Parts: sequence; structure tokens; C-alpha cells
Amino acid sequence: MACRSLLLKLEARGQIQLPPRRTASVNGLRNRLTPAIAHDQDGLGGSLRSLRPVQVQPVIEGTPEARIFKFLLQRYHYLGHRNCVGENLKYLARDPKGRPLACLLFGSAAWKATARDQWIGWTCEQRARHLGLVTNNTRFLILPWVRVPHLASHLLGQVTRRLSRDWQHKYGHPLYLVESFVEGPRFAGSCYRAAGWVQVGLTTGRTRNDDGLKPRVPRKVLYLKTLRTDALRRLTS
Repeated sequence: MACRSLLLKLEARGQIQLPPRRTASVNGLRNRLTPAIAHDQDGLGGSLRSLRPVQVQPVIEGTPEARIFKFLLQRYHYLGHRNCVGENLKYLARDPKGRPLACLLFGSAAWKATARDQWIGWTCEQRARHLGLVTNNTRFLILPWVRVPHLASHLLGQVTRRLSRDWQHKYGHPLYLVESFVEGPRFAGSCYRAAGWVQVGLTTGRTRNDDGLKPRVPRKVLYLKTLRTDALRRLTS
């Protein structure tokens, strides 16, 4: 997808001419909305203790869990959810009765993020070699009828303890760092700080498909969490 985007940009600038499309795009099919799935929307409140043990498991593609995961993000996350590109892991959290509580999605890290890159202290060459060892928490949704103090930070703690191991099992390599971009003032980022993430700075407000003239999106707060004790040494090697 990154190569395709680059080719389209070059063609739009008149620097190359692409051959005619051979087949119609299937993006519309891949990104179509998931049909509605019946789900319990009864209010959940009280203490975190009353919900334990919270079940957090990776979502396997093609299963009923994958369908409800996609549906919940599409229906209730303010950014929605389309198709995942590249390496990714999805987690669905449920209460002891099996009711969905939250969805967490991890995918490709940002190619460049000044605050992150300065915090790590890596060179451009090191970043190019090791960016695959970093992941981005691209979606984190607590379902709107779930009102349980400290649940969000509890889930972040559970998932980050197993994330590198699950990634290794799926893709054959570990993770050393996870990042998240939190849009303020929509969110305070309290759950990330409570779960031990470090606030390292702000984004510029620019996007991957930026025209370079002015920022397109709100600036976001960048949080980082190391997943292994030797994370910085490994990323700057």
C-alpha cells in the first residue's frame, strides 16, 4: 500500500505515467461495513474488582470474535475502522460472563515521529532497520456502556505484558516498544500514564498523505511504553 501511494503521488505530480488499471479496485469490498451484530448493551459499572478476571485474548481472523471486533470499532470508535494493512494484532476484552468490554488494535508504527525518534536516540538508518520492532496502538475502545474506573489502564497493563510474546508467535519476531497518539482535548491520556507509559511530546498535525502546506489534523500527544528492558539498546544497535 505504501508503494502504491507513492506511485500515485508521483503520477499526480507528472513525474511518471502509470499503465491503465487492469482490474477494478476491491477496496470497497474489503472496507465495507460489517453487518450489525446483536450484542449486550446493558450498562456495566461498579469496581474493577467486580469484573475480574477480565479476559483479554488475541483475535483470530475469520472467527466470530474477528467479526464482532470489527463491528464494535466501526460502530463505536470515533475514528471507525476499515481494513488492516501490514503486521497487526487485535485483542478483545470480555468480562467473566463473556460480555465484550473493550477492543485494542496494534499495527504499524509511524514512519517518522520527531518526539519518539529523539527519545529513542536512533539514527535514520537505525530507524529504517528496526521500525518493525515498534508497534502503534492504533485503536483503543472501551465500549460506551462500560463505566468501570481503572479498567482502561488495567487492560493496557495486561496487553503490554503479553504483546511482544504474542507478536513473536504470530510474526516470528518480538516487539521492543509500543507508541500511541492521543488526541487532546478529546482525551486526557490518563490511562496511559497510569499504565506506565511515558509522554514524550506532540505531533506536528501532519499526515502520511500531507500536501506539505499546512497541518491537516489536530496535534496529538505521543506516549511510549518499552516492552523489554533492553529496548533502547536494541533499537539503536
